[in-house]
Amino acid sequence: MAAPGIRWSGAGARCTIRGVLTPEIMDYYRQGGERDRLAAGAGRLEFLRTWDVLTRVLPDPPAAVLDVGGATGVYAGPLARAGYQVHVVDPVPEHVADAAERPGVTAVRGDARTLPVADRSVDAVLLLGPLYHLPVRAERVAAWREAARVVRPGGVVVGATISRFASLLDGFVWDYFSDARFRPLVERALADGVHRNTDADRTWFTSAYFHHPDEPAAEVSEAGLILRRRVAVEGPLWMIGARLPEVLADPGRTDLLLEMLRAVEDEPSLFGASSHLLTVASAPHR
Repeated sequence: MAAPGIRWSGAGARCTIRGVLTPEIMDYYRQGGERDRLAAGAGRLEFLRTWDVLTRVLPDPPAAVLDVGGATGVYAGPLARAGYQVHVVDPVPEHVADAAERPGVTAVRGDARTLPVADRSVDAVLLLGPLYHLPVRAERVAAWREAARVVRPGGVVVGATISRFASLLDGFVWDYFSDARFRPLVERALADGVHRNTDADRTWFTSAYFHHPDEPAAEVSEAGLILRRRVAVEGPLWMIGARLPEVLADPGRTDLLLEMLRAVEDEPSLFGASSHLLTVASAPHR
């Protein structure tokens, strides 16, 4: 059953599953790591900052939000509790099952490039994961374009990207360079953004695309959306590594951290140092 206000396109014909994710990416996510990834350490900071931004850019509830690549519903659940009508589309069956168990959330398998949702039927679209795993630019633009198709005129689209420089910095924060296999992954990502990890060892992130901070704006424009702002999610503070859980365990220090990051979230010189970047766009008032 679809969430109220979110209309399916005819017979689900636009829903294409086969070939959405490469085998190593599908295998990575089917291990269940997304259930807890945003609950501790750098993941906790990513969640707190992303949620902080969403509360400021999304329309007021009970707006209809389509959470594309919403995984286990980590954001969909809180959004539903806040009064939003939330529907998750994700290619991983285990993610869909987990998300659908959250109160007020519906979920279905689907592809960000061919969404099974009717034109202009939602108030906001979240792309908080799909852009990581589309190494071909035309396919990333297709995901943005699909978001533009299903969102109502003036509606909001928020996309998350991983920084081109994240693996280089991560390698020193967590000493990944001590493993000789890691350096070639970093060098390839720096050259063309493609982080190609087919190794069964999941010490590092699975195969992905790491954006240069300037790329999302051009993708948004080509998809027919209007760029509103770019936001550094964690800034460089995720690089304090092992000390981060200590900071986040203290409510006062956490509030200070969030306040300070909010003050510099639009500073372009910090975009490349942030592990993640949010690009906020809107559909034209057609």
